[in-house]
This record gives sequence, structure tokens and C-alpha cells, in this order.
Amino acid sequence: MTPIADILAAATRDESGFSTKIPANWMQGRTAFGGLSAALALQAALDLEPDLPPLRSAQIAFIGPLAGEVTVSAAKLRRGRNAAFLQSDVGSGAGLGLRATFVFMAELASTVEHDQARRAPIVPPAPDAELYTGPESFFTGNFNFWDSKRDLGPTEWLRWARLRARGGLHPMVELMAIGDALPPGAFKLAAERQTPLSSLNWQINLLTPQPATTDGWWLLHAEADIARHGYSSQRMTVWNAAGEPVAEAMQGVAIFG
Repeated sequence: MTPIADILAAATRDESGFSTKIPANWMQGRTAFGGLSAALALQAALDLEPDLPPLRSAQIAFIGPLAGEVTVSAAKLRRGRNAAFLQSDVGSGAGLGLRATFVFMAELASTVEHDQARRAPIVPPAPDAELYTGPESFFTGNFNFWDSKRDLGPTEWLRWARLRARGGLHPMVELMAIGDALPPGAFKLAAERQTPLSSLNWQINLLTPQPATTDGWWLLHAEADIARHGYSSQRMTVWNAAGEPVAEAMQGVAIFG
């Protein structure tokens, strides 16, 4: 297990971002775990403009593999009175691996009030619940998980997750790292044949300016709407321990077989 805070603390910084090393236990195959790469990209944006309003949306493209020494750079695209758009790139020896556009926006006075977002369908694990983690050599070894054994659809995941070491992280950086911790929904269809899958992009919208939870627990949901011709589209949700929705997302996934 390697805390994300340690990866950031070991970084060499410059005017536009930083360089750091992806530990082997944050890899998933030949590339770094996407949530970690996105979290590093967000940290570079936060470092570039330290007085940003809350993060509201992120568009992330998983362009190529990231491993070993990586360089993370951020640039301001535009900053207006209410909103700021920043772009971050993460690259390694193999070239550009990730590009993210982050939208930060202050709360605005509004007469519009509407909330039909679904609340968490299951409660967090009890203090004595049997938790599990992945192997120490894989990125899942950095997480605790708890599965309620609830009946789910053929392309659906629903699982409580938390970082085993989350101290010293910006709340949005923690959420970015945790939000992509489930396998793709289409993985359930391909698991028996061990078909490789890879995330292509991730659009995540934040529903609260200050995400917070209890004991680090977040409920993650992913479900593929369609999977055919080597491509899948899925919807994703993140709730906090109080059952409140904190993020909604969509993701495109490549299926190699």
C-alpha cells in the first residue's frame, strides 16, 4: 500500500505542475489505475490556481498507458467571474497518457430548486463487518471494499469502498481517486473469457461543493447500458455514508475481444 499523499509528497515541482513516480502497487496491467492518474491531474490544477471555487465537473480522456516516472502539468484555459476551466496533462515515457478538463464554479443565487437524485440503496458496513482488499501488487490493494451480497443486474456493480490511507488529501482529490475504483460493468460479461477491457473516457459531475463522508466510506455504483462491437457505455454514481449522492458519471469502455 502506498498513500497518494506520499506520491504527492515525493513529487518534484515546477511552475506548471510536478513529476513523480507511479508505484508498482498502483498499476492495473500496463497502466496506472485511472482514478490515481485523474487525482494527480486534479492536484496539479489545484496547485496552479490555489483560490479556485469548488470543482463541479471533470472530463477525462484515458489516452495511453502511464507507468514509472510521470509528468503532470496544468494550464488555465479561462477564468471568469464565476467559473474557471483548467486543463491537466499526465505523460510518461510512452507519451501523453491522460488529458483532463476541470470546471470549477462558485455557487450562484438561484430560485431553481430540484432534487430527484436517488439516495444510497444500502447502508455502510458495520464496524465489525468483514472487509476485503485486493492483492498488494495491484491497485486494489490500496482500498478497503465491502459487498452487501445484494442481487444485481448482469452488468452492475454496487460496492462500498474507501482508501486505506487517505490522510492529507484534498477532498476532491480523494473523491477522484475513489470514483473509478469499480471494474467496468461490462467486465461481468467478459470475465469468464478473461477478455481485456480499458476505460476510454470519464465524465464526472460533482453534486456538492464539499464532499464529505464518515470513516472514509463511499458507495460506488456502475452499470453498463450497452456493450457491443468492442465498446460499452456505462453510468456511475457515488454516495457518501449518509446516503447522499455526491457525484454522477458516465464512462466509455473498450472491450478487446
